[in-house]
Amino acid sequence: MYDCHPMTDSAADHPLLRGLNPVQREAVMAPDGPVLVIAGAGSGKTRVLTHRIAWLLAEHGVWRNEILALTFTNKAAGEMRDRVVELVGPQASRMWVSTFHSSCARILRQDAGLLGYRKEFSIYDQADALRLVDYVRKDLDLDPKRFTSRSLHNAISSKKNDLITASMARESASDAIEIRQAEVYVEYQRRLAEASAVDFDDLLLLVVRLFRESPEALNRWRGRFKHVLVDEFQDTNLAQWEIVRMLAEDHKAVMGVGDADQAIYKFRGADYRNIQRFEKAFPDLSTIVLEQNYRSTQNILSAANAVISNNPGRSPKRLWTEQLGGELILRYLAEDEQDEASYVANELQRLIDTDGVRHSEIAIFYRTNAQSRVIEEKLVRNGVPYRVIGGTKFYDRREVKDVLGYLRALVNPDDEVAWKRIVNVPKRGVGDTSVRKVDMYRSGAGVTFREGLIAGSAAGLTGKALTGVQQLLGVMKSVEDEEDFGVAKAIEMILSGTGYLAELEAERTIESEGRRENLAELVGAARDFDAHVDRGDLGVLGAIAGLDLVDEDGTESGDSGTAEVVVGIARVQAFLEAVSLVTDLDVVDGETAAVTLMTLHGAKGLEFPVVFLTGLEDGVFPGWRSLVDPEEMEEE
Repeated sequence: MYDCHPMTDSAADHPLLRGLNPVQREAVMAPDGPVLVIAGAGSGKTRVLTHRIAWLLAEHGVWRNEILALTFTNKAAGEMRDRVVELVGPQASRMWVSTFHSSCARILRQDAGLLGYRKEFSIYDQADALRLVDYVRKDLDLDPKRFTSRSLHNAISSKKNDLITASMARESASDAIEIRQAEVYVEYQRRLAEASAVDFDDLLLLVVRLFRESPEALNRWRGRFKHVLVDEFQDTNLAQWEIVRMLAEDHKAVMGVGDADQAIYKFRGADYRNIQRFEKAFPDLSTIVLEQNYRSTQNILSAANAVISNNPGRSPKRLWTEQLGGELILRYLAEDEQDEASYVANELQRLIDTDGVRHSEIAIFYRTNAQSRVIEEKLVRNGVPYRVIGGTKFYDRREVKDVLGYLRALVNPDDEVAWKRIVNVPKRGVGDTSVRKVDMYRSGAGVTFREGLIAGSAAGLTGKALTGVQQLLGVMKSVEDEEDFGVAKAIEMILSGTGYLAELEAERTIESEGRRENLAELVGAARDFDAHVDRGDLGVLGAIAGLDLVDEDGTESGDSGTAEVVVGIARVQAFLEAVSLVTDLDVVDGETAAVTLMTLHGAKGLEFPVVFLTGLEDGVFPGWRSLVDPEEMEEE
């Protein structure tokens, strides 16, 4: 454990240390070197991280661009940056504080050429990746019942999280299913490369590959980041750990903040054993344990301690608080899910009517999304406003994805998934038969899907299909030929030139009206983005998606606080990167006048005064798999 030296009065009165408890101060003031902060739930870990960054800037003379702070949501990154700005001033607004995926995307934008990729590569989200996997599955003629696109994608994602490449998977495949999965993986990666695209997992895997294959690149990034700080360390996967290890291996100035007791993302590849790897990689590691909880009452902590103490092999830690007593935890034994949902709906209504609790202060948690249906029905019947976190995100809505597909095709002409999405949206006579003709042509000619479209009649296109493709290519060229366009202008030209908006206006249905409103919202978001870029307001952009404008040598442009204005394709690319890296939790706020419904995984790190925990029964929570797997049970 870290040796907590007694604090002098003068040190305790330092502006950056006021309000911190003695152990938090020790973490903030820890000397350079590897530090592991075991931070129990509600123990002020974000405060420790932000004050640590401020301490490095103010007291150690560290330059803002020499610090890399990694989080798991853009929302957390934005909050961290804002808090540091409050502590040390606007110099911190352009710090490199972002998610792992955002940071890796930025690294690859500079060094993608060293791996044979274009800097303008597309980033496929899960929906795009699933679509490409489905293309591959069909081309390989795999049984869709035995090999679903989702299961194949999950298998590929799991391999990538464990740093297993497609060729490695093919060599190690030992049974018929693994052989088929490896075949899909190999072809999927080939098609990604052909489209100059990467998926979310590739962002991590490719940076690991970059650092392993290019000592020059690794040393350059090591030289830039003199201090590395990682939030939620227990949620890192093997690829993320390897990135942190390689960056910090020389200077060893790395701080990991985490808690194995809060490891709940194993299904995403998270490995709490990275804490053990941290200890092994840095033998001179100092460990600091934060046990004072500021969020919950003692009754809640006592229950939590009683449950987690059953996990074998955990590091000893017992949370405590000065908030003694508190509301008792209530238990309701329901007859079935209908009875349970009725109790929840009636009880929360009572709290609102008699205790003055606001809708936004109430959350209902469940283990899986499927459990929300019965609860939603009861809330609707009782007239209770609610919102479901984890439903269809704004940037996943069909019409929004369509427009983003146009933008992606504009930025990256090789993007197969983008071109196939937009080729017949809105309908222009280019059906599945025409797409197959283009696919056959481009496969034989060794060209991209877009080049197959340009070939036109040579690719077998005739009649309406040929005319439709020519119209599409014409719209795209008109946007490309526009001088110094912003994102909003590009979207408006696409919606107008393709007739997409006119088609929705002609439908005159409630659904089409909703889709038009979503497109108006997208244009508004693009205008906001354009305005931020025009002002050189990179602090705001960073809060949106960890974006920054960085020169080839890794230094910021515009140290005066403004950046060179980026227009045209480069600006559209920056916008696409921002929206592709948005997570579901980045849009959660506590101001909406509605009860919040979400899974327990989605709830991590959030706070609500009133919480209903539903479905506490064997087979649901804990799930059936955990009943026979000790590690799964620990996570439950």
